Amino acid sequence: MIGYICKYAPVEIFEAMGVEMHRIEPEVSNFNQADMRMHPNVCSFAKGVLEEVLAGDYEGVILTTCCDSIRRLYDVLKAQLPDRFIYMLDTPRITKDAGICLYESRIRKMIGEYEEFSGRHLDEEKFFALLKARKAEQEKRENAQGKEGSGLSVGIAGARANQNIRRILEERGVKVAFDLTCTGLDRKLLVEEDQVITGYVRGLLSQFPCMRMEEAAGRDQLIAEYADSADGIIYHTVQFCDNYAYEYAWLKGMLKRPMLLLETDYTRQSYGQILTRIEAFLESLGKGRKKGKISTGGKETMYVMGIDSGSTSTNAVIMDTNREIKAFAVVRTGAKSGQSAEKVLEMVLEQAKLKREDLARIVSTGYGRVSIPFADENVTEISCHGKGAHYFNPRVRTILDIGGQDSKAIHLNEKGEVTDFVMNDKCAAGTGRFLEMIARSLEIGIDELGPAALKSTEEIEITSMCSVFAESEVISLIAQNKEKTDIANGVCRSIANKSYSLMKRVGLEPEYMMTGGVAKNPGVVRAVEEKIGGRLYICPEPEIVGAAGAAIYALEGME
Repeated sequence: MIGYICKYAPVEIFEAMGVEMHRIEPEVSNFNQADMRMHPNVCSFAKGVLEEVLAGDYEGVILTTCCDSIRRLYDVLKAQLPDRFIYMLDTPRITKDAGICLYESRIRKMIGEYEEFSGRHLDEEKFFALLKARKAEQEKRENAQGKEGSGLSVGIAGARANQNIRRILEERGVKVAFDLTCTGLDRKLLVEEDQVITGYVRGLLSQFPCMRMEEAAGRDQLIAEYADSADGIIYHTVQFCDNYAYEYAWLKGMLKRPMLLLETDYTRQSYGQILTRIEAFLESLGKGRKKGKISTGGKETMYVMGIDSGSTSTNAVIMDTNREIKAFAVVRTGAKSGQSAEKVLEMVLEQAKLKREDLARIVSTGYGRVSIPFADENVTEISCHGKGAHYFNPRVRTILDIGGQDSKAIHLNEKGEVTDFVMNDKCAAGTGRFLEMIARSLEIGIDELGPAALKSTEEIEITSMCSVFAESEVISLIAQNKEKTDIANGVCRSIANKSYSLMKRVGLEPEYMMTGGVAKNPGVVRAVEEKIGGRLYICPEPEIVGAAGAAIYALEGME
């Protein structure tokens, strides 16, 4: 088996020689080997490929000269696996006749080296037959896709999209309109009987250009043409791959289609953030869904429940058909989110003086939403916070939600529909967990941290973006005998800075609202208000906004 990573790799040539080809899609849990052998700031995709190849049973790997990270990957693999076929195929930037001629000569050289390495040989007649068969399969697939219904369709663009993205879309019945990433699956095959390899190479170089190709300057116009066939676009980037991040910023201002920026590090742990973001994006694209008339089944009043399973608290809201809150409850999330959900269910039913069978529908949200067995439906916390915020204050356009494990900024239109959102959910900085950690260091209760910050008399800057380093800064300030009130204020201002950067990315449009448990911290609220230059609307119980939104989804989902 030979692995490859790039759409410009001549996969079909090796398959014609009887080689099993595998597109390497790393999904590792750590970078232990890579961290020992590569610079820490090397692209996480390159690190993941190294981890997989070292752990896998590969006869060889074909790499292409797309960036410095891949060149470094080649050096490391060559040194670690001297008895394998580790090959760097120099892909030309030019795609005209000169580039085709150059690339063909390089591919022929690679074929010769592999034939010498393996003892296999390329039969051009077999290769031509394979190309014809693949081309026929491709045309059949394209024709079938053209006859598909008019359901939701989403395009994928950017860098090396993880297969999980396509899988999540397809599992939800969403058509993948196009895949323009640098590992796009829709390879362009040209079959020319008189010049088999030349035609094949021409097809490889005529694919949608990657960022290093000479046609890259026209990528934005090409993407714009493709965008017309999709309801929305997911733009994927890999951590430390700055070129694609810049292109996203350019395209977002240019395209007239909803876009989701999805940055991953190619680890298994990133699946959760991919899933939540994609589901929230799909929910925003389906914002015009039909709302059925609520059937009371002959009863005078019916009730629904929304339950928000967060990392710190699990919250529940019971709402009647008039959209009035009958009862709500908040409990601390324990080691098992399902048990916490059962506990809050019992509490809120007791407060409402209802039984479980009195609930016509239950919708769950939050990071533990899929672990609640008694829920009829689950909706992402992005959509539910938007729906809940609009319920409490229809004038709100920008929401800042700071929970126990993540922070998010959400933009709403005048109808309360989510038009944009960003999340920070792989770092504890600026979250409730971060405040708990700081409170322990200051030896005060979490509820005392905010009021203490309001009494500050000296401005102290907490400069570290990382929560671990920020805690070290706090310990250093304690050693310098700084006042706890001043340190607490510095921490609140640090959170405000991080929050401001999130809110700015979705657009600072008044009015503003803050939700989540941290909205109860007056020190953070004051610091954020100073940063945005405006007032934050905070409802009486900011922790139940997501659950209230889930309850409204339950009402809207009933027929």
